[in-house]
Amino acid sequence: MSTRPTIRLRPKMDPRRIRHGFPWVYHNEVVLDRRSRALAPGTIATLEDSERKPLGVTAVNPESKIVGRMLDPDIEAEIDKAWLDRHVQAAYSLRDQIYDAPFYRLIHAEADGLPGTIVDRFGEVVVFQANAAWIDGLATEFAEVLAALPGVTTVVKNASGRARALEGLDDESLVLHGALDGVVPVVMNGATYMADLTGGQKTGLFYDQRPNQAFVAGLAHGTNVLDVCSHVGGFALAALVGGATKALAVDSAEPALELARLGAEASGVADKFETRKGDAFDVLSALKTEGAKFGTVICDPPAFAPAKQALEAGLRAYEKLARFATPLVTPGGTLTLCSCSHAAGIDAFRTASMRGIGRAGARAQILRIGYAGPDHPLHPALAESGYLKAITVRILP
Repeated sequence: MSTRPTIRLRPKMDPRRIRHGFPWVYHNEVVLDRRSRALAPGTIATLEDSERKPLGVTAVNPESKIVGRMLDPDIEAEIDKAWLDRHVQAAYSLRDQIYDAPFYRLIHAEADGLPGTIVDRFGEVVVFQANAAWIDGLATEFAEVLAALPGVTTVVKNASGRARALEGLDDESLVLHGALDGVVPVVMNGATYMADLTGGQKTGLFYDQRPNQAFVAGLAHGTNVLDVCSHVGGFALAALVGGATKALAVDSAEPALELARLGAEASGVADKFETRKGDAFDVLSALKTEGAKFGTVICDPPAFAPAKQALEAGLRAYEKLARFATPLVTPGGTLTLCSCSHAAGIDAFRTASMRGIGRAGARAQILRIGYAGPDHPLHPALAESGYLKAITVRILP
């Protein structure tokens, strides 16, 4: 558009990565002069190469490490409510085809063409995280688009998380459409989970682990289960419904454990379900001292390596977690180790995990390496969109 501002790649910056679909432009790749630095966060601009040839429409935030988020290769594209609606409808069509109930991730950021935008659906309620300035500025229009989806009555904007702080955004969560009353029950893998959509972590529930929880539940039949960093009972409740004899859920957050207990009651497995509040490493150490053993152990911690700068320390933490968890597994039982750190690729995470198991004096065979479900599609040019890894091993007798 002729009235749209422009930002330009620095001389000698190769534009092919952008032309081939990479969705981010970093601050050290563009000319940040006084004019471009003065652009308000979220400004829609045209990105040009160093020869002034247009590369597409980008959302600009001079205050962020990611200065530009590519929105459309068509420089004539108007980023308005109709544009948002086309992307949401495309994402909805995919999920509606895959799932028989409206409980899933609806928008997975760059992979669904909406950079920095996360939307999870909980039946009649959708919760979105505007983790980039451009979509935060269009929050009202975006909420109207979401509210127009079949069956949606309530739209919640969740403003928690470090991503918004990195973009210079506030932390005020709001109900933008309809009304929300209490926690929302969500049925996955036969279990019922209780999602707190305003006070819980992220959007209230982690849909990404659904296929991994189903796989572990199949292995857990007839075993006792230890679910470390369980949040609202993710792996534990699926395992109990799948035939596990009993389960212990460990988390540092009492509100999450309370929701897990409510979920156990709703799932009809409360008599087999226990919780324990505490730091993961402290509880694992205590359980070892107590001589506890479990046929199925899962460790699903928060991101130990949320950025490249934290990678080395994060990998050491994953190794330590594997080393602490391994002695609690009955020989012949299974251990599932998870990472949601996008900075830690699967090879590095697997190496750290296997090293920890080995340093615990055990041998293992890998049964499966799992990832997020199809409601979390991968952007082919952005490794960060495939952040989740789950390695299930059998501890050899």
